[in-house]
Amino acid sequence: MTAELVRGQNHPLPDTRLELRVSAGHPVVAGATLGDEQGRVAGAEWIAHPGAPVRPGVEVPGEVAAEHRIAVDLAALPDAVHRLSLLLALPQGGGGPARFGTAAAPFVTVADPAGGAVATYTITGLDQESAVVALELYRRQGVWKVRAVGQGYEGGLADLLADQGAPAAADLAAAVLHAAAPAPASTGAPVPPPLVPETAPADPSSSTTTISYAHPGRRPAAPPAAPATGRDAGAGDVPRRPAEPPAPAAESRPAPVAGDATGWTMDERLYNQVWGMFEDLARTVAAYRSARDFADNRLDRAIDQVLADPSSRVGGAGDAARAAARATHEELMDRAQEVLDRDLAQLTAESEVVEPALPVAYARWDNPAWHAYRSPEEPPMAVRLGDLHLPERSALRVPFLVRLPLERGLWVDSGPGRTSAAGLLDEAELRRLALDSAVAHTARLLAAHPAGALTVHVIDPAGGGAAAFAPLVETGVLAAPPARGAAGVTDVLAQLTERVDLLQMAVRGDASEDLPPGFDPARQLLVVHDFPHGFDDRAVTRLRYLADEGPSVGVHLLMVADRADAAAYGPVLDPLWRSLLRLTPVPDDHLADPWVGHAWTYEPPTIPPGSAVLWQVLGQVGEARRRNFG
Repeated sequence: MTAELVRGQNHPLPDTRLELRVSAGHPVVAGATLGDEQGRVAGAEWIAHPGAPVRPGVEVPGEVAAEHRIAVDLAALPDAVHRLSLLLALPQGGGGPARFGTAAAPFVTVADPAGGAVATYTITGLDQESAVVALELYRRQGVWKVRAVGQGYEGGLADLLADQGAPAAADLAAAVLHAAAPAPASTGAPVPPPLVPETAPADPSSSTTTISYAHPGRRPAAPPAAPATGRDAGAGDVPRRPAEPPAPAAESRPAPVAGDATGWTMDERLYNQVWGMFEDLARTVAAYRSARDFADNRLDRAIDQVLADPSSRVGGAGDAARAAARATHEELMDRAQEVLDRDLAQLTAESEVVEPALPVAYARWDNPAWHAYRSPEEPPMAVRLGDLHLPERSALRVPFLVRLPLERGLWVDSGPGRTSAAGLLDEAELRRLALDSAVAHTARLLAAHPAGALTVHVIDPAGGGAAAFAPLVETGVLAAPPARGAAGVTDVLAQLTERVDLLQMAVRGDASEDLPPGFDPARQLLVVHDFPHGFDDRAVTRLRYLADEGPSVGVHLLMVADRADAAAYGPVLDPLWRSLLRLTPVPDDHLADPWVGHAWTYEPPTIPPGSAVLWQVLGQVGEARRRNFG
């Protein structure tokens, strides 16, 4: 079974010949340093980088890319080498992200000679850093292990190399980045990078949250460029691409194929394809909106010019000029619509092929694949938490996939919301829908994990969610009955905070393999209903601690709450709400893409009316749990 590492965790290596795979979603420089017993790098000859890609026992790619494969032969390393560190750095220039905090989290896989994944690590928690030690392979008592590091450096590659004791670190870093710099193109203009909002909003209930996932391997079709306006683009303009040749006619385009993206498995290829469709749709609509804005601005300027000239303000000349301006405007709008319709038709065709091919973790609840569900042997890359669409084609839905393990907790907002859909429902109905949505999310997370790999706890202080929690209780998938009252809240929170403390101490002390006998190795999910009922100040502090520190050691949070109910705490809870990914029980425009910043309509997952699929899936989960653990 593949080990999903968290920061600081180690795992034994089954072989000395390995392949390190990097999937970043954006161009990065990949390199490796060789260190002695203290991790010190003796000199430039102990660094593998694009300018010197081959060193004893390691070979790195010779170019900047979003995906890398690094070949490692630990048996071929010099005797003095006890540590090999995998480095990732953002290249200078080229218009890419300047810091890892504005880009997708890099994902690293350690594979054996047969290509099987030994361990994976998603490098989360980065912000201002432009260089990071992703992981290290180290020798301890004659045995090689891998450790997830994730140590970033705001000072970039120079600070990283200096921290490893390399002499003349600044000069070495400059040489590495210079060797990785792409040669200037002889013709053509550079394509500007996607626009990625740099920070999440301070108030997730009233503004959009950026979805900071970028697909690792798909190069989207460039949207049509709007004609130049003769002025610099303003802060709100969509970055414009250079004009490109017309796309081939729709009938000459190849038929879409499910799973034609890059990836080692069909699961990974479909994941990459879905996020590629997401990016394509974002950029296509951005180009359409930009073209319409250009047409409107051009019409306004033409009319202003007519009105500013007294000789043409009235009479036949003025009427002709205005008619010509409107005709040009209509032509530009028709052209923009034609290109949009063409691209949306292609994406719709791709969606119609991809949707039926999705595995259960990515599939809608009405997909027949759920009827053949069995507990998986390995967790998937992601789970589907709903759908996303834009107003230009609301029927074209893109699956909203969230990577596993969860990098942040989930919050199903049971508040009144700001949309017309929420306005049509009373408070009690919204709260019921929010709890039903949370149960569906919980069922999907359970179904995505191997039997016993996710342990679920429920806090329901007043017992108001008994009916909604019935599928979880009656199928036996919970660790214990839902906790009731203040005492139940205290017991569950104390148990999980102690678990986080223990795991963090084990990671810091490199003692992950020395946990107490009988320790449950499964990831933990805490579902909290009716917050803050039953919570005192100490319980609130523990909940915030779990939200902040839990994900790094496999303890995750799913809140069902109305923020207004906790208004008495004031700004104390603001960090809690910001740390959670807000979801809604009704359609809401609160998520933004990381490329052009559209406000996307989020559609929560719904169980088909009258369907027993939720009970069926949870029954399979409960049966597998009892079969494996009694």
